[in-house]
Amino acid sequence: MVIILQTIHGSITVGSLSFLAGSFQRMQGLLQGVMRNFARVSEMALYLQDFFGFLALKPLSGTHTGQLKVPRPIRQGFEFEGVSFKYPNSEKWALRNLSFSLRVGEKLAFVGENGAGKTTIVKLLAHLYEPTEGRILLDGVDLNEYEPHDLRREIGIIFQDYFRYAFTVSENIAVGNIPERGNRPMIEEAAQKSLADEVIAGLPKKYDQMLGKRFSEGVDLSGGQWQKIALARAYMRDAQLIILDEPTAALDARAEHEVFVRFAELIKGKTGVLISHRFSTVRMADRILFLEHGQLLELGSHEELLAHDGKYAELFRLQAKGYV
Repeated sequence: MVIILQTIHGSITVGSLSFLAGSFQRMQGLLQGVMRNFARVSEMALYLQDFFGFLALKPLSGTHTGQLKVPRPIRQGFEFEGVSFKYPNSEKWALRNLSFSLRVGEKLAFVGENGAGKTTIVKLLAHLYEPTEGRILLDGVDLNEYEPHDLRREIGIIFQDYFRYAFTVSENIAVGNIPERGNRPMIEEAAQKSLADEVIAGLPKKYDQMLGKRFSEGVDLSGGQWQKIALARAYMRDAQLIILDEPTAALDARAEHEVFVRFAELIKGKTGVLISHRFSTVRMADRILFLEHGQLLELGSHEELLAHDGKYAELFRLQAKGYV
């Protein structure tokens, strides 16, 4: 307004007015750009704070620096002594005062309703978590005394919530043992053990076939086919403990039975843990551990638990009625 009045009174020329108006307009645009950039920096800083917070997280398995090597072969097995566990920021006990043994060469099945603590036990066995109370022993030695990476090399595990990587078939399987990603004979053997070789035989590029729809030539698989690929990852390791945590949920009853029969054959001399809601599959285990609300309710062979006529027998008969 002052500049316009000065122009009217002849203090500045019309040309100067045009120049100043353009300069002010440009300065206004620059200031708006600076403010937008500050706003974007502030917005990005929120995500950066989350990123640094993530990097600062400590693993739930603790920061132990054990140096012992895992015995090869394992002689006695695993022992849970009064193990209790709470998830972070939770007041509820996921497991409470749990004691049992997992002997060498034994196939042990975990059974229980959803939320009973089956997967939590598996994660404690794999030393992804540390017990809140009690301890877990391997050949009489606390798991914390073993070198962490050496301990995990001796455990092959497939969880029910496995990942579907946008990799080739061979790379998807090799995720189970990354140092052997170039070992094609080993990858093919793992696929044969998990029955994934039947799926791979029907793919255009076999083991070099890209999986998933992220890439133009990628091929997607059914849930059951993906599960067989994921199962092969567990067989990629020459592990002494193999754990299958409901990895066959997308398979039909016949396919699941075939997978577990193959599992039982292939782990002879090794220790196995399996979780399944189908009692027809669980019964092939040497012993069955029945959990309820994070506590051990029953433990024994299929025949022993039926003779006990407890909760396991009740659920077994209830499920069996569906097949009559």
